[in-house]
Amino acid sequence: MTAISHRVYSAAQVRELDRVAIQECGIPGFTLMSRAGQATFDAMQQHWSEARSVCVLCGGGNNGGDGFIIARLALQAGWQVTVLALGDILRLGDDAQRACAEFQMAGGRVRPFDGELPPVDLLVDALFGTGLTRTVEGIHATAISLLNQHAAPVVAVDIPSGLHADTGKVCGCAVKADLTVTFIGMKAGLLTGDARDYCGQLHFARLDVPDEAYANIPGNMHLLGLHTLQANLPPRHRTAHKGHFGHTLLVGGAPGMSGAIRLAGEAALRVGSGLVSIATHQDHAAMLNLTRPELMVHPVESPVHLRSLLQKMDALGIGPGMAQTAWSRGLLTMVQNAEMPKVLDADALNLLAQTPVKRDDWVLTPHPGEAAHLLGCETAQVEQDRPSAARRLQQQYGGVVVLKGAGTVIASADSMAFCPAGNPGMASGGMGDVLTGIIAGLLAQGLGLQAAAETGVYAHARASDQAAASGERGLLASDVLTCLREAVNP
Repeated sequence: MTAISHRVYSAAQVRELDRVAIQECGIPGFTLMSRAGQATFDAMQQHWSEARSVCVLCGGGNNGGDGFIIARLALQAGWQVTVLALGDILRLGDDAQRACAEFQMAGGRVRPFDGELPPVDLLVDALFGTGLTRTVEGIHATAISLLNQHAAPVVAVDIPSGLHADTGKVCGCAVKADLTVTFIGMKAGLLTGDARDYCGQLHFARLDVPDEAYANIPGNMHLLGLHTLQANLPPRHRTAHKGHFGHTLLVGGAPGMSGAIRLAGEAALRVGSGLVSIATHQDHAAMLNLTRPELMVHPVESPVHLRSLLQKMDALGIGPGMAQTAWSRGLLTMVQNAEMPKVLDADALNLLAQTPVKRDDWVLTPHPGEAAHLLGCETAQVEQDRPSAARRLQQQYGGVVVLKGAGTVIASADSMAFCPAGNPGMASGGMGDVLTGIIAGLLAQGLGLQAAAETGVYAHARASDQAAASGERGLLASDVLTCLREAVNP
């Protein structure tokens, strides 16, 4: 992947990229449309090499024009092609009308959508592009419903129709695609929100837009990937020793919840922290490292007992299994004022929501419910626009915010990142505790807040995908621990 393919854009930015490519780089709009159609047809052939029949649903904009190009290419390749138009083809824009005319000149026939779809090998969704913001209704909603009920795989052109290009939320209803081929720039709405259930496999096609077009569109959003790990986790020097890789402190584990802080502690070890200490409730401190003797465990009866520990640490994480008691509140007060990089998760976030503080030396890792608590809103509002929620959290609380969930969003003061990895098997207890330990362990090794958060999120997701190779259902947080070592040695 190139650096440009790592960038993420809003719908407005992609429209501007399209304009720059046409008006300033001299690429005719019809040429871009033709390249989009060709890229989609190539992807269709690659994924379904046995397919020989297709039904293309074309809307009234340029997305529909892409669909006519795809239909012509399929027709010329000897496929059986059905094109169903939703809208008046005589009112299409110039490029889309030309695409329609060329399909008809090649022998194709355009039929109005009549509420039925034929039996075919593949379906193509070319109804709406990235500009959709209103609720899908009427004949378009009917067509989307039929697409989702059909037995054939669905290919979405640029974006699944009905999905919001900036937030990833469904606008009433949306196409559930098996493959989405998106053009020119990766859209944020394909990477978070409901997108994971609607995009299927994502394929990016740059359409040969030159570098200078992208140079004119400054962006502050990007996609995480293997390149993230390679940039932030270089090979170790042969003369390295444990002192070079920091001492991490994990704080938490109220009575009955020792497992959470134990998971966080081992996660910090597995990502390479030189030393890891756990400060936890005295009721179970003596037993916590029986199965992981590399962990150093300290009973903490009151916040005062933390003071001497903090002086020896390079980074810390607080919250796993901590509960919301007077003991917990005292620990958080002591820790949040410590002058070192830190991670707050779980009940540390719930306590923070009760007494908000803004700092520039921490990473906050809320799930949507905790994010709603921090923002004083409903969880549904967070999920309605995850990028916006992450940005608001960062502005209100400072540091770096990791909004967990399908399509995790990482927001810093001047950038936003999206994680394309991960799987539904991660929806089980302890996964967030592991992430806390990972990020804290990376901070202890000297990574900055943003680098530690982004590297930690991707390593966590990558290890989880490897751990889920034998099945997502029943995946445990401790299963992910066994895969972390490979994940952080790219």
